[in-house]
Amino acid sequence: MSWQAIFGAMNVWAMICWAALILLPRKPAVLSALLYLGVMMMCFVYAAALLSVVGGFVDPVGGEAQTSFSSIEGVRAIFASDGGVTIGWTHYLAFDLFVGIWIARDADAKDFSRFVQAPILFATFMAGPVGLFLWLLVREGKARALGRWS
Repeated sequence: MSWQAIFGAMNVWAMICWAALILLPRKPAVLSALLYLGVMMMCFVYAAALLSVVGGFVDPVGGEAQTSFSSIEGVRAIFASDGGVTIGWTHYLAFDLFVGIWIARDADAKDFSRFVQAPILFATFMAGPVGLFLWLLVREGKARALGRWS
């Protein structure tokens, strides 16, 4: 399977999972499916791809350039290949979905309406830390308004 095919499959899978998280009723079975069939599957693809590259079973990421996580140039070299971009993107998709599930569970437990949650979850899907930041602000605001933190 090509890196392009894996990249495309992860994008489609993430969009399906996010649509389910935002639109479906949040019954335990739905949340479990999103966690185990959504996040865990992306984590598996990430781990398999990473181990394949590190183990030398597929083309190395970065080509001839010096790859490392300790410099901008090293990270740029990693992301200069289709494999590096696919592995990195899958990492982002898995973590953002995990954070989205946490936000949804936390928001449901704190009785936030789905209308408040939807734009925050969409922001988390599109720009992970921005959505998390928004949720923490909204969550903190409600806690302060109620005079408690739970």
